[in-house]
Amino acid sequence: MAYATLDELKGRLDWELDEDELRIAMGALEDASDLAATYGREWPEDAAPRLVRTLVLKAASRYMRNPNGYTQSRAGDETLAWADIGQDAGTVYLTREEIRLLEELGGRRRGLASAEISAWGSKIRPSGGRVPVDYGGDSFPLFRDDRGPW
Repeated sequence: MAYATLDELKGRLDWELDEDELRIAMGALEDASDLAATYGREWPEDAAPRLVRTLVLKAASRYMRNPNGYTQSRAGDETLAWADIGQDAGTVYLTREEIRLLEELGGRRRGLASAEISAWGSKIRPSGGRVPVDYGGDSFPLFRDDRGPW
């Protein structure tokens, strides 16, 4: 499964791919598509949003241009340097911004959320968040009330 085609990737590269590079490019497209499905959601190939295709092509072309993850190279003294991207150096990867965009497209939002919980087998009483009191008067609003802020 790939969210972009090999021809679309070739259009983003400024050289003709040989047979080995074509094989590597197909693998890069599949890896980038797998990452997009992991961080976003698994869209059908023909119904994926355009931005998903764009992000897959960006990741695959980034890898094809620099498969080893070099940030510096010198021919005279044989100097090479790798980016400080940790284990992602030399692999198809998505940037933090690309991951954030995929999460939003997939309906995943980071942050805090609350969920109402209750004990197993308990029944929620429609008391409006009021608890009984010992002195025999009206119940006391403890959590919330339909009529007020509690």
